[in-house]
Amino acid sequence: MTVPTGTPGTPGTTDGPGASGASGRPPRIRHNDYGVLAPPEPGTWRPRLSVSVVIAAYGHQDKLDLTLAALAAQSYPSHLTEVIVVDDGTEPALRLPDIVPENTVLLTTEPGRRGRSDARNTGLAHATGDVVHWLDADMVTFHDEVEEHMRWHHLADHLVVMGYVRYVEHRPGSPTPAEVHAAVSAGAADKLFDEERSEPHAWIVELAERTDGLRTAGDTAFRVHVTNAASVNARLLREAGPLDTALVLGEDTELGYRLAQAGAAFVLAPGARSRHLGLSMMMRDKERIRRYNHAYVPGFIPHMRWLRAHPRRQWPVPYAEVVVEAAGASYEDVRATVDGVLAGSLHDLVVTLVGPWDAAREDRRNPLHSTHLDLLLLRGLYRGEPRVRFAATVPPTAAPAPYRLVCPPGWVPGPETLRRLVEHAAQHGHGLVSVALDEGEDAVLAARLEHTGAFARAALVREPGEPLDTAVHDVSGTHWMDGASLGFLPAAEAEPPKRGRTDDPALTREMARLRADNARLTETLAARGGSGAPAAVEPTIPSPRGRWFRTSRR
Repeated sequence: MTVPTGTPGTPGTTDGPGASGASGRPPRIRHNDYGVLAPPEPGTWRPRLSVSVVIAAYGHQDKLDLTLAALAAQSYPSHLTEVIVVDDGTEPALRLPDIVPENTVLLTTEPGRRGRSDARNTGLAHATGDVVHWLDADMVTFHDEVEEHMRWHHLADHLVVMGYVRYVEHRPGSPTPAEVHAAVSAGAADKLFDEERSEPHAWIVELAERTDGLRTAGDTAFRVHVTNAASVNARLLREAGPLDTALVLGEDTELGYRLAQAGAAFVLAPGARSRHLGLSMMMRDKERIRRYNHAYVPGFIPHMRWLRAHPRRQWPVPYAEVVVEAAGASYEDVRATVDGVLAGSLHDLVVTLVGPWDAAREDRRNPLHSTHLDLLLLRGLYRGEPRVRFAATVPPTAAPAPYRLVCPPGWVPGPETLRRLVEHAAQHGHGLVSVALDEGEDAVLAARLEHTGAFARAALVREPGEPLDTAVHDVSGTHWMDGASLGFLPAAEAEPPKRGRTDDPALTREMARLRADNARLTETLAARGGSGAPAAVEPTIPSPRGRWFRTSRR
């Protein structure tokens, strides 16, 4: 039988708040502190957003029957709910059981396009809801599980919400779909299983305890996008892109990372309860899955710095993009900037050179008179460099790279400059770091380090006519730094990178200053103590990685 979930106009009688909130201004979640949002209590409000529950299934008809029976007993209105089950090639094929939600369809993946990512993407392509709620095919949801998700989504249009899952023992045939439907309808889903022997999603619980329920999780919050019980704003999901079918495992974490770059904030909803029938794959085979994921996933998630420790590796998704405007600049200035970037200790990056490359055509008879000669020289110089790419305009976003540095041509970073700059921004959570390079009468020439997710969030919440940087300041913070102290030099003063050299001019100057201070201190002590003056001690300075080292070896 088809069972309506909820009734039109329920729960409650108060209209749900729109995405702009009661004040009419979009809520501004700073970093991931979603405490500024105040969702209504379940049963006290009237929803208006629709939801598509997408279930990827393979085998286990008995568990799917229980999942659908629980969904048929939800408090969220049936006219705002659709359920899409995608059979990922089960033989014999899965079927819809007797007890299903009112608007339920069964799809099948195409041969040759199989796997969890393909199945969920198939469901996503057919989803019409304002929100997509991922759900595994072996989950029993509580009566208000969907409503608990949706009360958050009514407050902001850039949320990812993760429910609270516990893993329970399951014996085939017990409970039955009818028993599940009756218990969930009565708000007694917790009576269906042995709760004392159930296990939580332990790593999510630990992360929540360590980060105040994700409010202080910063750039690690994306990890909670687990497709057994997460929900995502549909527009945001389609903007970030579907699941990556190249990944067989870890695909939900990788999508969570891309959602973060699209501006998502991540919410833990402990009231959105569900029970997973049996242990998860990770619980059953943790070490082997971790071994597999560590080979495949870090290349797509730059924030996994501990797994990207190799000093010279390149990855599918870089940690930073450096944009240099080549149009109108000299070949020498652009080359000095790009070579400085490529020689730095932050190897995990790409450089985008912006200019009218299609208009740069070489005169085959008299190449020195070619139009846009400097652009031609740059294209010839870097044509074999895989970390340099050419673009006619600045790409609208650095995504999926989490950082973008816009650097004026003719300004050269030292070997440690970019790494220190990005580490400072990451440590303090700055959405924008402006680096003062030179000061004129009317303006300051600056480089800009932009956090991709912060700029995407700011674009979502800013008001008409509001400068984007102002909104970035609200959602993530802005900061100014001095370019000289970071090691930026004008091209005329910078030495070209040479093979085997890794010294940083800024550190060289600091070492010279410390040696001079040490000499003065030695003279002062000698004058005060006479022949008993201590021997000069080689100064130590803090290294860029926060450790201490001497300025010369003993």
